[in-house]
Amino acid sequence: MSAYENDIKAVAALKEAAGSSWSAINPESVARMRAQNRFKTGLDVAKYTAAIMRKDMAEYDADSSVYTQSLGCWHGFIGQQKMISIKKHLKTTNKRYLYLSGWMIAALRSDFGPLPDQSMHEKTAVAALIEELYTFLRQADARELDLLFSALDEARESGDRAKQSEIQAQIDNFETHVVPIIADIDAGFGNPEATYLLAKKMIEAGACCIQIENQVSDEKQCGHQDGKVTVPHADFLAKINAVRYAFLELGVDDGVIVARTDSLGAGLTKQIAVTNEPGDLGDQYNAFLDCEEISAAELNNGDVVINREGKLLRPKRLPSNLFQFRKGTGEDRCVLDSITSLQNGADMIWIETEKPHVGQIKAMVDRVREVVPNAKLVYNNSPSFNWTLSFRQQVFDAFVAEGKDVSAYDRAKLMSVEYDETELAQIADEKIRTFQRDGSAHAGIFHHLITLPTYHTAALSTDNLAKGYFADQGMLAYVKGVQRQEIRQGIACVKHQNMAGSDIGDNHKEYFAGEAALKAGGKDNTMNQFH
Repeated sequence: MSAYENDIKAVAALKEAAGSSWSAINPESVARMRAQNRFKTGLDVAKYTAAIMRKDMAEYDADSSVYTQSLGCWHGFIGQQKMISIKKHLKTTNKRYLYLSGWMIAALRSDFGPLPDQSMHEKTAVAALIEELYTFLRQADARELDLLFSALDEARESGDRAKQSEIQAQIDNFETHVVPIIADIDAGFGNPEATYLLAKKMIEAGACCIQIENQVSDEKQCGHQDGKVTVPHADFLAKINAVRYAFLELGVDDGVIVARTDSLGAGLTKQIAVTNEPGDLGDQYNAFLDCEEISAAELNNGDVVINREGKLLRPKRLPSNLFQFRKGTGEDRCVLDSITSLQNGADMIWIETEKPHVGQIKAMVDRVREVVPNAKLVYNNSPSFNWTLSFRQQVFDAFVAEGKDVSAYDRAKLMSVEYDETELAQIADEKIRTFQRDGSAHAGIFHHLITLPTYHTAALSTDNLAKGYFADQGMLAYVKGVQRQEIRQGIACVKHQNMAGSDIGDNHKEYFAGEAALKAGGKDNTMNQFH
């Protein structure tokens, strides 16, 4: 017996026990409402999605071809439509997640207005967006089930038993739109206690996976901008521990932590690490500092010095009171960050790079895997990269290495449309197409995400619409470019009243008031034009 049938039976027993005062209650209507509200709290969501993510991680360890993907979201509707689209085209949400980007919250969700990605936005907005995303995903469940329930009623009324069985099977085997969200907590928005408190709010809202980076919280920068400042490992590990405690306190025992290192592009530190003996973690961190050896006589007022193996070393301090690392140490620091994080509570790593290059990523992950064999990477397929130019240049360089004639190309101008139909461009596009597959097979990438896709798609589609609408196209710009495409491609939002819950409300009204219900979906509803 299915869960749906069990609920009908259980509510029927409750109704009988309650007596005549429950005579208006229809057990099947209750079962339908229960099916449409499978997840009662954010913690229900977090526990459910954490189990999914752990299963996917284990499957990737066994077979690197089964990597996972996600797209960044800045609104619940955006996340909902992505999952509806995935179910429509790919028939399953398996291995497809959502990503919550701190960049998008800063740029699009702050009461201050658009902000750079520097942790200046309200930290409460992070948990609020997680809750909003899952509210919309749960509503997508309710809407799709509502359509199935209506179809079941129609099949019953027509006496079509085969159709009834088919629809009942779809109800019994319904796949939820609720999927894991990898949620960005930036650098923790403060000290470890602040990180713990925010992590709790995020988990209570439904987060099963929290991504945290090793930058200084009050100096945080976007991973693809300059001026990044990292913290000593002990400080970062304390925040990883804070997130783990938050998961465990709330009973999400298999919650996932992604430790992000920005060290590849971060040349600065605010602190010299505490070290107790040569070779310890603090000493390893300090060993990357750009220092000059001095004598005691060369000490100036206010100098900071390090005593290493009997030598006095003076780290180079900038006017900002920050210390700089030696040039060319970024990759070594990334590897140390990754190993240290994985050995001290993190489940996966995120290495922020300056370009999408499988070879570069693989070189670092291979070194990490020498120490942590099952190390897995979450990788940002970032819109901050010029993918076209980067891959065309990679192919150009490969041509040069192979001795091919590249006289027809200007390496600095390979983005130009004049190269679009060339052999070089076609090879580059194929490498872009297979980048995720290749990165997962060869560079340990478990999860591929795009941080800001809908920021860019919203801007592009709005530009195309405005260009025609406010010029000479008028309504044709909308009808031809939007509505006609919605109808022909079967985009559910063409029936925007239904998407917003109008039909669900009609059915509820009928549950509550029977034939007296005043419903919106009658013959005069203009949404009927889209049947």
